Amino acid sequence: MTEELVSLSHKELDRVALIERVDRRELSQVDAAALAGCSSRQLRRWLVRYRESGAAGLISRHRGKSSNNRLSNAVREQIARTIADQYADFGPTLANEMLTTHHDIQVSTESVRQLMIGNSLWRARHRRQTTHPLRDRRPRRGEMVQIDGSPHDWFEGRGPRCTLIVFIDDATSELMSLQFWPQETTEAYMSVLGEYLQQHGRPVSVYSDRHGIFRAPVDTELPQATQFGRVLQDLEIESILANSPQAKGRVERVNRTLQDRLVKMMRLRGIDSIDQANDYLAEFIEVHNQRFATCPLSSVDAHRPVQHSEEELDIMMSYQDRRQISKNLEVRYANKVYQIDAPNRRRRLSGKHAIVCAHYDGRVSILVNGENMNYEVYQKGEQPSQVEDTKTVNKRVDQAVKRHQPDNDHPWKKMPATEGGFKQQARST
Repeated sequence: MTEELVSLSHKELDRVALIERVDRRELSQVDAAALAGCSSRQLRRWLVRYRESGAAGLISRHRGKSSNNRLSNAVREQIARTIADQYADFGPTLANEMLTTHHDIQVSTESVRQLMIGNSLWRARHRRQTTHPLRDRRPRRGEMVQIDGSPHDWFEGRGPRCTLIVFIDDATSELMSLQFWPQETTEAYMSVLGEYLQQHGRPVSVYSDRHGIFRAPVDTELPQATQFGRVLQDLEIESILANSPQAKGRVERVNRTLQDRLVKMMRLRGIDSIDQANDYLAEFIEVHNQRFATCPLSSVDAHRPVQHSEEELDIMMSYQDRRQISKNLEVRYANKVYQIDAPNRRRRLSGKHAIVCAHYDGRVSILVNGENMNYEVYQKGEQPSQVEDTKTVNKRVDQAVKRHQPDNDHPWKKMPATEGGFKQQARST
């Protein structure tokens, strides 16, 4: 008679030892059930199986069988076909959200992940192991807002490349304000800040990188705040500069998330322009915050009300420069002469300094001692060339290249490609 080998797990081996003690009457059924974490009735079932079949009777009856919660083959095929047709480049988490929202398919994200891996629809990324010192979140909402610009092909070739300006709260990871702009400029940050103030109030501090929009040049004789920094000072908002991208990792990580999720959401809606994208952002922010925002450690909101009027904010968020008033009450700015209309105050205003406020919509305001002056404009020459920085120079070059490209019917494009053909064409002309 041959002995049958039985394979038992560690848990089943412990169960065998416990049942053997009960069978030898070394332990009561009640005490054994308490040790096994089961009912007395279940322990008696094990005892009966042990007396009938020995240790093999204590093997789980579910071994080798499919789980009761296993998806049917029809459902698995439906999920795989839907993902392959509509969400082929989606990650498992986002794909599962789309299945739940648009196809009424309720499955776990892990099931979708394993199904996508099995059908070669997704491959897990191996993350590079990096270590950076951790910083605790700020305890209150509005204490610190991390800001950044994310240049990307947001429309996947359906529209122009552009930049998304991102304001995110450090305490909750909420998307506070988003706007698409052609480039990352001071005007873009001014616009997003104005929207932020209108919706939430004034934050305590703003955390940014060290770009020229936020950091004044240090090699000048008279270093001063940038235009954006001046606005933060006037609003009593602390400006904090990060030493590295990793230091403001929260906004850097959300940029990667947006470059994945927001791009795919706009693709599904057929969005292909900056105006359409900006109209959609409010809906996206609400859904995103419901999914990813966390509760702050403190229930106190650190935002402060805006004390300035709309007119004051309009003046404050313009490009400002100081100019001296001449004896004729003239102010020169951008190759134009602005004649201040105040003939009765010539002596008092002559030699004083005026603040020229160039609004981004083309308007110009002139302030003298805080008073908005009336004026007349005289053109004196062409407008000076705009100064570019490292984040806008590429677009300027692309525009120049496009402007100087010859048309398709240009004679230069009609010449033969070979050197001999080129010479023959040149002789014939």
